[in-house]
Amino acid sequence: MFTIMAPVGVAKLRARLFLLFLCLTLRAGMLQFASATIQGYIGDRDMICPSVCRCDEDFIYCNDRGLSSIPSLPPSASVLYLQNNQINNPGLPTSLERQLAIRVVYLYDNELDEFPVHLPPSIRELHLQDNNIRTIPRSALARMPLLEKLHLDDNSISTVSIEDQAFADNPRLRLLFLSRNHLSSIPSGLPASLEELRLDDNRISTIPTHAFRGLSSLRCLVLDGNLLANQRIADDTFSRLANLTELSLVRNSLQTPPVNLPSAHLQRLSLQENALTHMPRGSLDGMHRLLRLDLSGNNLTTLPRGLFKDLDSLGQLLVRGNPWHCGCNLRWLYDWLHARGNTITVRGLNCHGPDRVRDMALKDLASEMEECELVRTRDRVGGGGVDTSTTHTPPQGSLFTLRSKRPGLGLPDSGLDYTLSSSGVGKSLALNVKPLSHNSVRVTWSVAQPSSSFRLSWLRLGTGNAMGSITETLVRGDRREYLLTSLQPRSSYIICMVPLAASSESKGAISGDADSDEALVCAKAETSDPTPLEEDENEDSKKMTVLPLAGIVGGATAIVSLTLIFGIFCWYGHRTGHLCTRDHYTRKNSRKKKSCDDYIESGTKKDNTILEIRSPGFQMTPLAAGQPMQPKPLREDYIIHTIYPSNGTGLYKGDNHVSDAGHGTNRGYREGGIPDIDYCYT
Repeated sequence: MFTIMAPVGVAKLRARLFLLFLCLTLRAGMLQFASATIQGYIGDRDMICPSVCRCDEDFIYCNDRGLSSIPSLPPSASVLYLQNNQINNPGLPTSLERQLAIRVVYLYDNELDEFPVHLPPSIRELHLQDNNIRTIPRSALARMPLLEKLHLDDNSISTVSIEDQAFADNPRLRLLFLSRNHLSSIPSGLPASLEELRLDDNRISTIPTHAFRGLSSLRCLVLDGNLLANQRIADDTFSRLANLTELSLVRNSLQTPPVNLPSAHLQRLSLQENALTHMPRGSLDGMHRLLRLDLSGNNLTTLPRGLFKDLDSLGQLLVRGNPWHCGCNLRWLYDWLHARGNTITVRGLNCHGPDRVRDMALKDLASEMEECELVRTRDRVGGGGVDTSTTHTPPQGSLFTLRSKRPGLGLPDSGLDYTLSSSGVGKSLALNVKPLSHNSVRVTWSVAQPSSSFRLSWLRLGTGNAMGSITETLVRGDRREYLLTSLQPRSSYIICMVPLAASSESKGAISGDADSDEALVCAKAETSDPTPLEEDENEDSKKMTVLPLAGIVGGATAIVSLTLIFGIFCWYGHRTGHLCTRDHYTRKNSRKKKSCDDYIESGTKKDNTILEIRSPGFQMTPLAAGQPMQPKPLREDYIIHTIYPSNGTGLYKGDNHVSDAGHGTNRGYREGGIPDIDYCYT
């Protein structure tokens, strides 16, 4: 029996062990399920999107919500759109610094008045434009060492409000926008990694030599809408930017392009809407990679020959809004454009003069340019001629011009071609003259020491040795070039200059003292023959000058004749009695139409409803046709005044106007819009 019960005990033991194993297995599964559920809940909680925002994976859209503070964000957020809200500096939570996944933040068009300081250090791109930020502290930027793009347009940042070395801790900054702020100079301490710098629409007027020092990586520089002039830009300012590919100087006060422009890599040059009057020869040399040149909206009349000799890659030339003079001076440009063919797009190269080619495109002047070729051939055969392809340049800036009857200058031998000379008091002056056309000469000079002003004189030489009158003018001391115009063609001129000291400026323009004679430097220039196009233009200008004079004389004669005829007619009518006498004359304002057979003049309109005549008075009666008028008494007292109906309406008031109790007095009439002539008593 014992042997039979043994197998039964083993079976029960096995069953109990199996149940125990099953329970343990179920418990382990439940624990795993609970753990997974808790982890999933936590994961879902991490991805909760703010109720006022919209989320798309790691892009959080909270823009245009009227928010005054930034809501709690999920840790996975990488791009925040917070623009067009009312977020101020207290609305930036300190917990934002721990959001290490954020790379881009859009906070433009909010109410920030200080640079935000609680931004995460992982930011690469930050948009803060359209706020009221006034300062840029170094400590705030130092919290973002990975920053690459910073937009600070349309704020209130001035040059002095940018802390010294503010960008020193941002070695990766590649793009900096500071447009439409209050900058008066280029910010200092810009990082060497900068590739694009926009400073347009500020108040920058001066660019010193060191302004762009160390910015060897800069490729795009925009300085539009500032106060830049040639005199306030250092000569080697832009030459340091060896890798520059785009330079924009739109809407400034430049008269010529800045000197020493970077040429190796420049692709886009924008100089429109300045005051350019001259493009110096060589100002575009070496720009073999230039693709787009914009000279629109200036005062250019011509371009010097060879200006585009290195522009092999130029594809766009924009020159609209300039008064181009399409004479032989632009024959080289005509040939250059035809040689380029369809490889270049030109906009706005339309002629402003001479009149025979006005509003025509330069490339369409085939016949006119053939005439220039004939003139050039003739000049080669004769051995004369002058290169007239140079621009008519800088505006004249003389203070005043005097004509002296006596030759107060000791002019050298007219047969010599004068070169450089030095003054007897240790000041040197180099003078250079160059004919530009048949009636203009360009004068340039350089001095070793500054002078308060210069006296410039020129004399036209005749066929004999007799000297004519000398024309003198004073030139400001900061000028280095002058344009002589209205000269005689085919003439020789001696042009002299002398620097004036501050004490002798007032008398140097009139008297020639010994010191001035010793410092005198002269040169000789000869004007050329006018070209056929210029002769036609001169003829047209002479005709246009004669026509207004003839019109003025003819008009004056006609007016005098009509006045005499009208006077004779009035005198004759007065003598024959067909006109009203002086006693019955009335002003223009009283009646538009009046004849002699009307009522006797009473000073009011013919309306019995608004006229009250008190004794002694007189009676107003119509006169029969042809009945002679009775003479008026020598003196009578009349009491004539306007009577207004009881409802308050009157001559100058509409039916809807409410009557004023004050109309019983002159003040009431005046305030009611009634002219003084209608409430005065006679």
